[in-house]
Amino acid sequence: MTKAVRKITLSPSRDIPFDKLVLSQSNVRRIKAGVSVEELAEDIARRGLLQSLSVRPVLADDGTETGKFEIPVGGRRFQALSLLVKQKCLAKTPPIPCIVRDAASDILAEDDSLAESMHRVALHPLDQFRAFVALRDKGQSDAEIAAAFFVTPQIVKQRLKLASVAPALLEVYAEDGMTLEQLMAFTVNPDHARQVQVWDVIHSSWNKEPFQIRRMLTETSVRASDRRAVFVGVEAYEAAGGTMLHDLFQGDDGGWLEDPALLDRLVTEKLQAKAETVAVEGWKWIEVALDLPYGYSHGLRSLSGDPAPMTDDEGAAHAKLLAEYRALEEEYAGQDEIPDGIDTRLGVLETEMEKIETRPLIFDAEEIGRAGAFVTLDRYGALAVYRGYVRPEDEPVDVTAVQDGADPAVAGQGDDRDLTDGYDSAAHAGTVIMSGGQPIGGDLPEDEDDGALKPLPERLVMELTAHRTLALREAIGRSPDVALILLLLKLVTDTFRTSSASGSCLEASVRHVYMPAQASDLKDSVVAKLVDERHAPERSRGARR
Repeated sequence: MTKAVRKITLSPSRDIPFDKLVLSQSNVRRIKAGVSVEELAEDIARRGLLQSLSVRPVLADDGTETGKFEIPVGGRRFQALSLLVKQKCLAKTPPIPCIVRDAASDILAEDDSLAESMHRVALHPLDQFRAFVALRDKGQSDAEIAAAFFVTPQIVKQRLKLASVAPALLEVYAEDGMTLEQLMAFTVNPDHARQVQVWDVIHSSWNKEPFQIRRMLTETSVRASDRRAVFVGVEAYEAAGGTMLHDLFQGDDGGWLEDPALLDRLVTEKLQAKAETVAVEGWKWIEVALDLPYGYSHGLRSLSGDPAPMTDDEGAAHAKLLAEYRALEEEYAGQDEIPDGIDTRLGVLETEMEKIETRPLIFDAEEIGRAGAFVTLDRYGALAVYRGYVRPEDEPVDVTAVQDGADPAVAGQGDDRDLTDGYDSAAHAGTVIMSGGQPIGGDLPEDEDDGALKPLPERLVMELTAHRTLALREAIGRSPDVALILLLLKLVTDTFRTSSASGSCLEASVRHVYMPAQASDLKDSVVAKLVDERHAPERSRGARR
């Protein structure tokens, strides 16, 4: 015999005047969370009440109904309605749609309140992202969506950006196959094919961090903070048709430039234009290069110039800066600690005075006619012009005969005092950070990792050897006693070694060893600067001979 299925009866619904409703003490929600009552009231005023209240008759002591109804479920909605009444946006007696529970029900009011809260399923974030897209597709602006849901327009943009990730990855996220932070990282590049490709690579990898995803999605792009981008300018790049990538979820230093080839072309064109400006000064030759290696002036004679005098305006500006600097120093001389604002101001004053004090050099017109200059970028993306270098083949006959091609003054990089940016500011040679959108060495093939140690690439070994050699030169140059001992060791070894030897028993020679294989940052290394500083006086004296 088939068992009869018990039919359920739903509680009836009816409209109850607002002034007949009271908040029940049986509502289990005590802690405020989520949307505030004020925001809920504003939303009800805009769209009306979307969900009925669940109420129970209030009974007198004798068990009879009083005509009032308590609200165990929907307390926040009732509070929002009360706020609207208080603001005179709602009358005191409007009918409120309610579900009326039987006062004699076996289900407690607290039971209803707890069930209503616990059985509520929060909206999945992906559903929210897609809902925002649907609203925008139907004509709502980002600002309108933000106002309707009490968020900022930036949050709306972020949600829309998340919804634009490749559909295959959105499905992975919906199934909890990736975190929200990982999904955010994929928004940095709108290319769906590339997004899926990156996920295929990393989803089984140990490194699934968002920063790794961002790195892989932008590895063929150039950061806006790259010196090439700084030199050209993002606006000029975009005006030439270049596109940008931006990260809406964290600081991106201005974003990424997607077209490195276009950027390099713009850099080359701008450098060539600057070179044409420098050529007006009368130099015999100008070499334009994005990067200059350490020892770029090897074999060239550096011209000795005289600092240009300050103009009246420059002198007055320098005097004003110096007066302010000294006044601040005197005012805070007796204090143990200078306020941050004053310390910052002193730094600004020092920088401004250094700009004025760094004078462009004036060279002899005849020397300019046989000398040349290098035009490049410094490490900060500013133009760097290295003026006043004479090639051996351009030397006058008598000068060449005297120097005999071995003057120590021609060695090294040249005197930094001769390096001026368009005769306006000191220049600093730059270091390659990115090449064609790829880190240095980024195009080397990756061998399978079998756990065994592999030899370093030959090029890397040569570059590291160049760094080590330069460091040894600096260390020995700073320690005359060590240098003397090493020289003595060389002489003793050459004198008493048993192997066959040619030449005199005592012979010492000086020669400059140019390192043909070197990293692009060798010229800007600390030891390179120290070597140049130590050699600068000798080069200066040699140039005046």
